[in-house]
Amino acid sequence: MTLHTHASAAAQDLDRPDGGLSAADLAAKYGLSVSGARPGLVEYTRQLWGRRHFINEFAKARTQAQYTDARLGQLWQVMTPLLNAAVYYLIFGLLLGTDRGVDNFIAFLVTGIFIFTFTQSSIMSGVKAVAGNLGLIRALHFPRASMPIAFTLMQLQQLLMSMLVLFSIVLMTGEVPTWSWLLAIPALFIQSVFNAGLALVVARLGSKMTDLAQLMPFILRTWMYTSGVMYSIANFTKDAPYLVRILLDINPIAVYIDLMRFALIDSVTSEQMPPHVWAVAVGWALVAGIGGYVYFWKAEEKYGRG
Repeated sequence: MTLHTHASAAAQDLDRPDGGLSAADLAAKYGLSVSGARPGLVEYTRQLWGRRHFINEFAKARTQAQYTDARLGQLWQVMTPLLNAAVYYLIFGLLLGTDRGVDNFIAFLVTGIFIFTFTQSSIMSGVKAVAGNLGLIRALHFPRASMPIAFTLMQLQQLLMSMLVLFSIVLMTGEVPTWSWLLAIPALFIQSVFNAGLALVVARLGSKMTDLAQLMPFILRTWMYTSGVMYSIANFTKDAPYLVRILLDINPIAVYIDLMRFALIDSVTSEQMPPHVWAVAVGWALVAGIGGYVYFWKAEEKYGRG
């Protein structure tokens, strides 16, 4: 009886056009694919490039909506780093005297604050880029890397508006525009790639580690104090061990701050810059940008699930 049953089932399978094929073979035969499966890296990049207009419009919309509930609106984009600079000048410049040995300390400090704030804001917005937009991610199909990249672009747009204030402050402190000011363009581009890479990394981590958003301000504050935002690293590390000086010199945020100060402030000369500073800046951007992109892509199919 059992033999007859098995024989009948086998005969029925042979009669079917798909008889005996596994699920994987059936999917291949009819061109089916797993819903939400991660595409290859090249295909993923092509899809991401196809969403470039969405990324730009999303960044602009978020920029306009960010301060809609505040009475001063988008003025806070400029006022926040300016108020921070005023507080740091009072504490570090006047009370602790970190301005000693630094020509044009006001321009030096404000430049450091604006450039560090760009990276800080990109990271903080990147942490919530996936976790804070689950509704959009679950409703629409698009490369998830669009979100942290859009938030980085949003921070860049805000910085570009704030740069007019930075230039004004630098001019009021006695600096004169020169051709070196054009170096601010490649410096900001390189830093933007670096920021986007970090935003991709923390976006993946933040999608699973919900407490990362609470921890990140402490990490960033420590990073700020070691990046020469409100003091000259060269002046404060003259007697420090060689390894300490090297680590502080290749600190990526310190490198990007140095490049902007070199571009805008005459008293910051090439002799005061770390050796091979442009190569270091590009190196950090490539490591963070490519590494962060690949790291984020590897978990593409997991975002927005469970």
